[in-house]
Amino acid sequence: MRDVTAVDTAGNLEHFRLSDPPVFRRPAAPLRSRVAYAAAHIVPRVAGENVPGAPADLDWDATLAFRHHVWSWGLGVADAMDTAQRNMGLDPKTTRELIARSAAEARTVGGALVVGVNTDHVADDVLSLQQVIDAYVEQLHFAEDQGAGTVLMASRHLARAATAPGDYAHVYREVLRRAGAPVILHWLGEAFDPQLAGYFGSADIPSRIDTVLGIINENRDRVRGIKMSLLDAGHEVAVRARLPEGTTLFTGDDYNYVRLIEGDAHQHSDALLGAFAALVPNASAAIQALDSGDLSGYRTILGPTEPMARHVFAAPTFYYKTGVAFLSWLNDHQPAFAMVGGLQAARSVPHLSTLLRLADRAGALEAPDLAAERWNAFLAVQGVPAPKAVMT
Repeated sequence: MRDVTAVDTAGNLEHFRLSDPPVFRRPAAPLRSRVAYAAAHIVPRVAGENVPGAPADLDWDATLAFRHHVWSWGLGVADAMDTAQRNMGLDPKTTRELIARSAAEARTVGGALVVGVNTDHVADDVLSLQQVIDAYVEQLHFAEDQGAGTVLMASRHLARAATAPGDYAHVYREVLRRAGAPVILHWLGEAFDPQLAGYFGSADIPSRIDTVLGIINENRDRVRGIKMSLLDAGHEVAVRARLPEGTTLFTGDDYNYVRLIEGDAHQHSDALLGAFAALVPNASAAIQALDSGDLSGYRTILGPTEPMARHVFAAPTFYYKTGVAFLSWLNDHQPAFAMVGGLQAARSVPHLSTLLRLADRAGALEAPDLAAERWNAFLAVQGVPAPKAVMT
């Protein structure tokens, strides 16, 4: 039975029936027209003490199975990044284990993998610029030793230590010259992490864009590309137009990815998206459509997913991970709606009700019968009556 109930903020109930899932097929050959990574989440062990402040206790089987799910659809995995609760429950020891385990799994299937490199293993809140460099390099070399590609994440330590754009240029120069292979830079906006306000050393975005492009141009042989997560398509297009040849813009814009990936007559963005963790089959099918020259098919598949993604990433944006885990549970990629640090409580029942409806409209529910069963059981625990039969 696919009959479900939605609850709004006034407590009103609405009953409806989930739709049939779209029919997508895994690619028979590698995707060609776009490079796309899904930023993967983590699955906690149900019997673990995954309470606020406790070290992460992961269900490794489910966590790694989800990465194989992503690879099976032809997408790459971006691991140990924000979607994996970096700085929101994923502790340094478990981060290292996640990187090592994911890299080992990637080798078994030839899966594309990049992992986040940060300074978050250092407990001190305040570091000197040299200490920031050293911390970055320690994580960089660990990731490279596992055979993973790397994403140089925005560092809270650097945001505190830097006093001018030149400090960012210095730190990135020193870290990048120690890289064994080109890395992806990550510009994470303050909507995702308020502690990164003013990152790259200026109050206004145009000045920060100049700083970022200066870093990339100075170190172009060490920079594979940049992931932009500002939730502003105009800023991304402005950077994309000024990138040096051979450098890739990976969209991290979970609000506007459809047109950014499609691109214009001159350029397009590739993708490294948290939203794609909740849309793996859809994302793969859309890029397969681009591979075959079917732009209309691409828009038809991916266009309806954007309203869902915008809801998942609604303010406070850093709680988007809850929506990703919720959809993972509905789609049977984890046994319980649970998160490290108890973060499953970060979104309300009305928010999740809306997400269920938007996921249904987006074709993002892989098994609607199971999704309905799990959702109705969840609502029962919340004190919401079971749905009445919906007339078709």
